[in-house]
Amino acid sequence: MIRTVLIGAGSGASYFLAGLEKLKAREIQPVGIPLVNYMKAHRPEDIDVVAVYDVDNSKVGRDMYSIASKLSPFSSVPRTLKDIVVSRGLHCGSLRGLDVDASGLEDALGSPQQALEEFISELVKLKPDVIVNVITTEPMRFVESEGEFVKLASTCSAGATLAYAYAASEYSLRTGNPVAFINLTPPAAANSPGVVSRFERAGALVLGDDAATGATPLTADLLEHMAERGRRVLSVAQFNIGGNTDFLSLTEPERNHSKEVTKSSMVADILGYDAPHYIRPTGYLEPLGDRKFVAMHIEYESFGGFRDEVIVNARINDKSNLAGLMASIVPVAKSLLERGVHGSYATVNRFYMKMPGPRGTKNISKIVAYQDLLKELKKLDII
Repeated sequence: MIRTVLIGAGSGASYFLAGLEKLKAREIQPVGIPLVNYMKAHRPEDIDVVAVYDVDNSKVGRDMYSIASKLSPFSSVPRTLKDIVVSRGLHCGSLRGLDVDASGLEDALGSPQQALEEFISELVKLKPDVIVNVITTEPMRFVESEGEFVKLASTCSAGATLAYAYAASEYSLRTGNPVAFINLTPPAAANSPGVVSRFERAGALVLGDDAATGATPLTADLLEHMAERGRRVLSVAQFNIGGNTDFLSLTEPERNHSKEVTKSSMVADILGYDAPHYIRPTGYLEPLGDRKFVAMHIEYESFGGFRDEVIVNARINDKSNLAGLMASIVPVAKSLLERGVHGSYATVNRFYMKMPGPRGTKNISKIVAYQDLLKELKKLDII
């Protein structure tokens, strides 16, 4: 089994947990899970979620059955989720400015240091193989050195994502049990040299950053198509509007900037030049729920100087796509740990993430990244 801890008890966790239980019960097929037809070392059915953490006071202390019944689209939620009760996690200001009643362990215990010690102690008891971060988008901050990482994270001064990453690395250092920390949110974990350095020293693995689940992979693959055909891209516009808590948080400029950075990093990497582009979330409309509205426009020059354009309109359920990605990357991460991979792993990050770490890793289209990933995982005897 793959002992897994989820950080965040929102829609992403709800879709994932409900779908995972249905998959184990053979009520649904493993559709939408990358690599599922190749996996042999570990599979999604091996995932055992041993704890879920959150700071939303309306969720802490409740079981995931009641939460998923409200947040997931399934007509019936597996009652096995009653066994998973949400524990209080680290806040570190992650929901500051949002209309959410939230408090973290640091509020209950009086200091970030005590909160981190308590959380690390819980990890020692839980003995996780993989920790998955799916909290609401936070402002982005890069950490250059291991010393800076320890100083900022241990005092909750750089947000919850980096505090959780610090706790994961500290757990591995103290116990000798390597853990994989998967950051599916925009803050720079795998893209911060200080974070990767500490994970390398701990023999642990950090994967990230920001899950590539919806419009961004499609944009990347269309840009790859243009590059392969020798066309000159003149401009790229891609925006999306959604109605869940993630999009509500992105109405705050600093959080939106984090998402803009991860979404826009691919243009120059794939094309070889930085075409004018506007790629970012643009708004919140509650009735849209988890199925965001996506619009895309790519204008390009073809042979003879003629101009053409591609226009895409779509409705994409980010949370469903995210859940499928989680069901894929968790078994892959566990398999990498068993083969001694530590620090970060660019080949995995390029396929699963919008801003693949470690820093300096160039974005490539997801089609190319997929083929590269198959080759690497076959060499490692994972698939």
